Amino acid sequence: MTLTALVTGGGTGIGRAIASQLVSDGVAVVITGRRPDVLAATAAEIGAKHVVFDATDPQAVQAALDQLPQTIDILVNNAGANMARQGLAAPAGDLAALKKLWLADYESNVISTVLVTEAVLPRLAENGRVISISSIAGVRGSGSYGPAKAAIVPWNVELAKKLAGRATANVVAPGMTVETEFFNNTLTDERRDFLIKEIPSGRPGLPEDVAKAVSYLASPGAAHVTGQVLHVNGGGYNGR
Repeated sequence: MTLTALVTGGGTGIGRAIASQLVSDGVAVVITGRRPDVLAATAAEIGAKHVVFDATDPQAVQAALDQLPQTIDILVNNAGANMARQGLAAPAGDLAALKKLWLADYESNVISTVLVTEAVLPRLAENGRVISISSIAGVRGSGSYGPAKAAIVPWNVELAKKLAGRATANVVAPGMTVETEFFNNTLTDERRDFLIKEIPSGRPGLPEDVAKAVSYLASPGAAHVTGQVLHVNGGGYNGR
């Protein structure tokens, strides 16, 4: 029987790599996102289906349910962004702008994950998998983005308890990962070199590295792994 996966933010970068890996694993994949052209192109290239909606919008998520699979074996919550990297600024002393930035990061990374999960939870199959993407920033800090990514971890612990005996819920936390839209052309060569020097493996991560970790957590071999955080960062964070 073919499994079905739903991957949010699946049009580019890590989300695309995850979707492509799951297709290679023999899973029927549906990717979601806000950009119709990008989603359509990716879906055609990797052999997936696509549904366009904004995962931070409750009405949009609700409206999209008619287009989403009735049974979901694997849910990957990948949608999210570092809003400062996307150009949302908070000049020193501008508290209104600071509030806007923090709320935008929380909405993009946490609310999107919670809304989609709650919406499709009734469709999650027995022995299903919920895998949410956090970040090394959640433990090492990064403005408003780090705390938003950190919030996914305790939420996931509660979800794992809620799903106990029915499905697993885990988090994958990538470190510095290139070949994505994350840095949005804001990463200087000097900063890139500095970050790489902090990685024991000697290289930045690739989307495929994260995809392999998700593939494992989605597999039967990870049936006894739940409520956990799998760090994929080349040793850039060692738990201390």
